[in-house]
Amino acid sequence: MANRSAILLCLSTFLILSHFTSLSLSLSKQTNSADDEDLSFLEEPEDEHASTHHNHDPDLPDFDEFSGDEDDFENYNYDDDDFEVTSDYKDEEELSDSIDDKDVVVLTESNFTDVIESNRYVMVEFYAPWCGHCKALAPEYTAAATDLKGEAVVLAKVDAQEESELAETYEVQGFPTVLFFVDGVHKPYLGQRTKDAIVTWIKKKTGPGVYNITTVEAAEKILTSEDKVVVAFLDSLVGSESEELVAASRLDDDVNFYQTVDPNVAKLFHINPDVKRPVLVLLKKDAEKVTHYDGPFEKSSIKEFVFANKLPLVTTFSRESATLIFESQIKKQILLFATSKGSNKVAQTFEDAAKLFKGKLIFVFVELDNEDVGKPIAEYFSITGDAPQVIGYTGNDDTKKFVFDRDLTLENLKVFGEDFLDDKLKAFYKSDPIPEHNDGDVKIVVGNNFDDIVLDESKDVLLEIYAPWCGHCQALEPTYNKLAKHLRDVDSLVIAKMDGSTNEHPQAKSDGYPTILFYSAGNKSSDPITVDVDRTVVAFYKFLKKHASIPFKLQKPTYTDAKESSKSDQKDEL
Repeated sequence: MANRSAILLCLSTFLILSHFTSLSLSLSKQTNSADDEDLSFLEEPEDEHASTHHNHDPDLPDFDEFSGDEDDFENYNYDDDDFEVTSDYKDEEELSDSIDDKDVVVLTESNFTDVIESNRYVMVEFYAPWCGHCKALAPEYTAAATDLKGEAVVLAKVDAQEESELAETYEVQGFPTVLFFVDGVHKPYLGQRTKDAIVTWIKKKTGPGVYNITTVEAAEKILTSEDKVVVAFLDSLVGSESEELVAASRLDDDVNFYQTVDPNVAKLFHINPDVKRPVLVLLKKDAEKVTHYDGPFEKSSIKEFVFANKLPLVTTFSRESATLIFESQIKKQILLFATSKGSNKVAQTFEDAAKLFKGKLIFVFVELDNEDVGKPIAEYFSITGDAPQVIGYTGNDDTKKFVFDRDLTLENLKVFGEDFLDDKLKAFYKSDPIPEHNDGDVKIVVGNNFDDIVLDESKDVLLEIYAPWCGHCQALEPTYNKLAKHLRDVDSLVIAKMDGSTNEHPQAKSDGYPTILFYSAGNKSSDPITVDVDRTVVAFYKFLKKHASIPFKLQKPTYTDAKESSKSDQKDEL
């Protein structure tokens, strides 16, 4: 009896194990079905009569040579030369001959480490010979090196095209890239690309922090040579108050700090010599020349005062001022778009409004008739015509735009600025008109129908964000159209595209063109998935099979189906 029970127990165990092994094999087979699926038909060549949407003219230049694929305002920091065309630059030799850069050390793989290790402070510019921004920086960088000659700092440069391994070691992504080394440890220099800005920044990093002014002659030289300075009138050049000033100076890279005990020097900086000390002023060469500090003489309070007042009341947008604007801790900006002549009528009103929001908002003037920088910025904001227009902008963080649609008066600007700070304004997004017909395999998405198509919770949506001039987008289009054609009968799946140069939506962020995003059905409140796969029909199909919330099955077309489809396409074209 015991032997019989043992045999039955063994048989039962064997059957249970067999069942689970069979189930496991079944599940494994099911899991790998997508990989085992015959997808060769997806890559079969299209009928020769198939057409594309962009109808790219083969005689047009290849836009891929520009490779950047976009010129958005939030990226308008001039830190890379994606838009530089490598060509014979006629003035290149003349430009290089006119720059005496004997004070700039040339670094290569062979001497780089020695220079960095034997000098406590080293600034290094990584440049490319063809880079337009590098050419613009060259005379400023050279002048800064000459100005700092004899100081405990070395200014050097690396031809990143020749020294590619060095550039790769320091993760150089664009040109020019400027790094500052202190005892071998580097950090990026993000200041303005001018001689004065570079010299001021380096002196703040290497000098005493605060400089003493002991003569009227020294004071006059400072007033004529610097755009903005902080000056303290103290009882003593040493002690607790001087220490607080030094500590505050270390917190700001853009402004030189000075101190004096001489009443005659104080007068030159618009300080009443009979007033109780300590006294602090910020002087600038703009409409608001002198700003007096009335807070406690403590480093944090002084730092906040300087930060809030160092920018001009209204900053004119340029290549030089772009860094100041975008690197500021104040992210929200109010921009006035007007021609240089047309701004005369509204400039004073705009400046008066800027006074109300010092330290809270940055006021920027963009010249519409400036072809170099004003026009691209105006195009990004969809500004048309020459009439003065005002836009609120949240900066690089979320790039929201707000349209000022009232009369340009001080009171209206005051209300607009207050509502902007309190997040009470409704954001504006660009949009093409909604297409009258949208029954193609690839659905056309614009800003105003984005919610209806892309954010439809009942559909899985694949969205390509492209630009008409983008060479990569043009190359992708036949593949994308082919994918959509194969999937057009899958009701739960939408293949769509949106022109990112003329349409916007807060849930459609692109870092370049093309950007391909996947929006999962039933989960549209979450961020979309960025599709990073090979740009083939099979790769896209496998991605969709894996990520689609609603499972779908694609029937392999029969020869008859393919033939009929081809005839239908030809008939449609006729």
